[in-house]
Amino acid sequence: MTPTGLSTLGILKHLALSEAGWLRGCFAGQPVPAEVAGPQSFQVAPHDTIDSVVAAYRDECTHSRQIADAATSLDQLSARPADPHGHVSLRWILIHLLEETARHAGHLDLMRETLDGRTGD
Repeated sequence: MTPTGLSTLGILKHLALSEAGWLRGCFAGQPVPAEVAGPQSFQVAPHDTIDSVVAAYRDECTHSRQIADAATSLDQLSARPADPHGHVSLRWILIHLLEETARHAGHLDLMRETLDGRTGD
C-alpha cells in the first residue's frame, strides 16, 4: 500500500469498475455500479476479498469482450456520451482501457519495486 492508501487490490477493483463504466455504461448504455466514477473506485470495502475482486475483474473483462464482439464495427459510437468527449467509438474506448490498464500496471510495478527493491526490465 502506498502512503495515500493505494493498494494492489484497490487498483484491480478500479480496473474492473473502469471496464464496467466504459463498456457497459458508456458503450452499451447498461446500468453500472455507482462507484464507477471517482476515487471511491479504488477503495477496498470490508467485504472485498482477493478472490472476490479478482473474480469481479475477470467477469467484467468477459462481459466487455461480449459487448465488443457484438458491436458492428470498431467505429460504432457509444450509446451514451462520455464527458467531455461526447459519443466515442468502440475503438476509442478500447484504446483508453488499454492505456488505463498500462498506467496502473506501472503503478503496480512501482509498488512491487518498493517491496522487493528490484527493478524490472
